[in-house]
Amino acid sequence: MSAPLLEIEGLHVAADGHPILRGVDLAVGEGEVHALMGPNGAGKSTLASTLLGHPGYEVTAGAVRFRGEDVTHWATDARAKAGIFLAFQYPEAIEGVSVVQFLRQAMSSRKGDDVSVLEVRLAMTEWMQRLGMDPSFGERHLNQGFSGGEKKRNEVLQMAMLEPELAVLDETDSGLDIDALGVVARGVHTVRESHPSLGVLVVTHYQRLLEDLVPDRVHLLVDGRVVETGGPDLARRIETAGYDEWRR
Repeated sequence: MSAPLLEIEGLHVAADGHPILRGVDLAVGEGEVHALMGPNGAGKSTLASTLLGHPGYEVTAGAVRFRGEDVTHWATDARAKAGIFLAFQYPEAIEGVSVVQFLRQAMSSRKGDDVSVLEVRLAMTEWMQRLGMDPSFGERHLNQGFSGGEKKRNEVLQMAMLEPELAVLDETDSGLDIDALGVVARGVHTVRESHPSLGVLVVTHYQRLLEDLVPDRVHLLVDGRVVETGGPDLARRIETAGYDEWRR
């Protein structure tokens, strides 16, 4: 039996000496969509950041494996090059760097070889058409003056062009209205149609996004631990009843 695409085993993580994750176990297979839900302060974004090797978080126990290889202490750039992608909850603006310039640098790093501007522009034009994006978007400075929906759609564009094997979407639905949620969900579907083996871990507070992006499994994180795992019905149950029954 092959190893899961992503396997998190007994993961303990601290920040500034304060424990946040207290033994997380979770696995995502190829082509699967998993959702991670939980109340504020449960550790959801900490887990997402840890998966990309954020230096502000210290793994004190446990392991993160990607395709069976222990990547617990890999640097962020090494994980990204291997095929792990993180869509940020609050993408940063970078003045003076256009979307196309950023994508060229990111694609070159991912492929380990220089990618021409022409190659980037051709791929970007194709994906913008498929994602319903204005072609002029590529000339704008990265996230500078972008609306919340534009920032999230740009994250989906990056995911499409970088062709990761695992995508972690950290509260992609944060601050979006219903229409923008639909746009993001359709974008993720479009990327998965081209890359059916892509594994997706969606970190979210709400069930709304999961109505469009139907997960194979839902994990509930409370007080730094996964306290229950189930199907889409678990997300609906949380939406209706809240988290009280799982709190200690």
